[in-house]
Amino acid sequence: MEAKKRRRWGDRIDATQITGLDGMHIIMPPMLPNRADNEAFIQELIDVTALEAYLERKNADAPEHRYTMFQAILAALGRTVDMRPRLNSFIKGDRYYQRNHISFSLIAKKVFSDVGAESIAILKYDPESEKSSMDEMHDKLCAFVYDLRHRDKTDDTTNTIDLITKMPRFLVHCFMRLLAWLDNHGRMPRSLVEEDPYNSTVFITNLGSLKLRAGYHHLTNWGTNSVFVVVGERHMHPFYDDGGNVTMKPAVEIGITLDERIADGYYYAKTVHLLKHLLTHPELLDTPAKEEIHDEF
Repeated sequence: MEAKKRRRWGDRIDATQITGLDGMHIIMPPMLPNRADNEAFIQELIDVTALEAYLERKNADAPEHRYTMFQAILAALGRTVDMRPRLNSFIKGDRYYQRNHISFSLIAKKVFSDVGAESIAILKYDPESEKSSMDEMHDKLCAFVYDLRHRDKTDDTTNTIDLITKMPRFLVHCFMRLLAWLDNHGRMPRSLVEEDPYNSTVFITNLGSLKLRAGYHHLTNWGTNSVFVVVGERHMHPFYDDGGNVTMKPAVEIGITLDERIADGYYYAKTVHLLKHLLTHPELLDTPAKEEIHDEF
C-alpha cells in the first residue's frame, strides 16, 4: 500500500503551502488582500469548426449519452490546468497554496423555469486517469445530469446551506464569520471544504445553454476559487485570413476571470493559447489524461 503524503506545518486539508517565494509575491497578499479587488478578465473567441467535426465523429456510433461541446471545454480546461499548475493555486490568510486536486464547480437547473430548483456539482478531473481527458469529463458530467434528472434528491452542498440558514439570522452571521476565520487559518472542516463550490479550481457556467453570450463574472473573497469561466452561445462569426478574406465560421466566446496575484500576464497568455490550441485541435483530448502534451506556446 502506498504511504500517504504527510502534511507539513502550514499545509491545508485541500492544499500545500507554497514556500520560497520572491519578495514581490510575499508582499502582495497583505498589500492587496482581497481576491475580488485583483481580478483580470480575458475574453477569447474560439473557432469551433474542428471541434464540431470532432464531436460529430465521436457521436457517429450513437452513444447512449452524446458528447457535447461543454464536455470538451471542461476536458480542455482540465488538461490546461494540469499543464499550467499556477492556475490551481490560491491565496488565503496571506499565504499562497497549491490545491491538491483539479476540480470544477457548476450549477444546473433541473427544469428551465423561473422557479426551477438549482443543483450544485463539484466534478474532479483526474490527471492520472487511464481514460482520455474527453471521456473523463463526459462520464462525470453525464453521471451528474442523470442524478439531477432521475433522482428525487438534493446535493450535499444545498443540504448544508439549508441546515445553516435554519438558524436565527444573528447566529448565521456569527457562524459564517467563524468559518471565514477557520478558512483563513486552514482549519475549515473537511466536509465543508469538499462541499463548497467556491473551493474549486474553476467555477464554470454555461450561458450558452441559456442562449446568452459570454461575459465577465466576478470572483469572490469567500473560498479559494481563483478562476471563473463563462461559456457563451455557439454562433456564426466572421474570421479573417492574412489576406483580409472573410469566412463565416461557428464560434464560441469564453470569458475568463482570474486572480492576477497568482501569476503574471505572460503566464496567463501562454495558458489561454494552450486552451485555444486544445479546443481547435480536439483530437488531443482523446489522449490519456496522464499522457504529456508538449507545450509549444
